[in-house]
Amino acid sequence: MNWTLAGIIGLLGFSGCKKESGANYTVRGAVVNKETGTPISGIWVGYRPGSIIGAMYGVIPTPYKPKAYVLTNIKGEFKLTDRFEDNEFQMVDNNRTLPVFVEDVDGKENGLFQTEYLQVDFPKGEHTVTIDVELTEIKDQ
Repeated sequence: MNWTLAGIIGLLGFSGCKKESGANYTVRGAVVNKETGTPISGIWVGYRPGSIIGAMYGVIPTPYKPKAYVLTNIKGEFKLTDRFEDNEFQMVDNNRTLPVFVEDVDGKENGLFQTEYLQVDFPKGEHTVTIDVELTEIKDQ
């Protein structure tokens, strides 16, 4: 009876637990005003654009996989972590990169700043990268 059950389970493709692949990757640092060097709180930092929030022209891409985002603290600091598979990296000049978006989403609360799009390099074997971002203030608006 055990052999019969084992054979049926084998034919159906039951393999027990699924092995997790991929790894967590972290970008940490601070966001400051490029002109004054002062930290900026409430800045959106994410592995996807903030203003789009996953939908463009009312259509959510499939398969849609949400990605992490954080807001900078009062010191302008952030720590952004999410899980990525090897095939999710973009190759730029033979470097493994992930796109990181830095966007002012709170309106005029802390001043208005231009959005930055960064390609952050993750050398093979590295899972944490530290970057500092300088945002240009938009004046006269």
